[in-house]
Amino acid sequence: MELSEINRLARLLHPVHLVIYFAPEAEQQLTAAGLRPGRMGYFASRSAPMGAVGPSVVTATFYNFSPDLIARHIPRAWTLASPDDISAARLAAADAALRRLLGDEVIGSPELADAAELARVATEVCTAQGRALFAGHADLAWPLEPHLVLWHAATLLREYRGDGHIAALQHADLSGLQALIAHTATGQGFLPEVAKSFRGWSDEQWAAGQEYLRDRGLLDEAGALTPTGAAFRAEIEEHTDRLDRAPWTHLGADRCARLAGLIGPLVDRLRAAGAFPPGVFANSRLASRS
Repeated sequence: MELSEINRLARLLHPVHLVIYFAPEAEQQLTAAGLRPGRMGYFASRSAPMGAVGPSVVTATFYNFSPDLIARHIPRAWTLASPDDISAARLAAADAALRRLLGDEVIGSPELADAAELARVATEVCTAQGRALFAGHADLAWPLEPHLVLWHAATLLREYRGDGHIAALQHADLSGLQALIAHTATGQGFLPEVAKSFRGWSDEQWAAGQEYLRDRGLLDEAGALTPTGAAFRAEIEEHTDRLDRAPWTHLGADRCARLAGLIGPLVDRLRAAGAFPPGVFANSRLASRS
């Protein structure tokens, strides 16, 4: 399968998983489980499948967040709620959010059930070796309802690709911050000021990261990618696509095309229902990782 098609499929499915990070149901469920409002829910719920890990493990597996930001919430979260309870709350939030955004007719449709099964099949060959965040989520039990099967499969595929992306960034000798800056310079994903704030980096740290990228010839003085930088970013994305080949090759061209045809309208409906806030992303292609 062509790498460009792997990239397209991964980006197409990603918004199904992304819903959980912007849904008000997430904070409702996670605070009901005992966590504090705000960023704690994100860090705890995404890392909970790995167990009550320390801040260094979360920093390693999330990669492009400030360690200081993570340390404000982890390990305190585990004193407020158990990882199992947090994972259950996250699933309940995904259930409520998808029901609200898609509506009962779509939730119960054969098309959604077909998409869920195809996405689940794609995960069958994803292995845990070297992919710690994926491995944690892969140990969770599969939900029973199709919309949650689809969401869980999208989560597994996202974290599997993300773990591979970190390997590609390491190979490219980019820290999490440097990778985040280079990624925002592509015009994909978060807007720069949003990325800086959401990921917890100071103006001084951001400026230092930009200076490093300029010294490597990847950014110009205005903070845009140079031709060398654009080619460098493309190489990283291709490396990530190669490491993400297994699930899509397993699914095969015909079933991949079927899944793409089913997911497109679902994602359009999520966007139309306001699943993703304005003023956060540079464009409508919600990027997967920095």
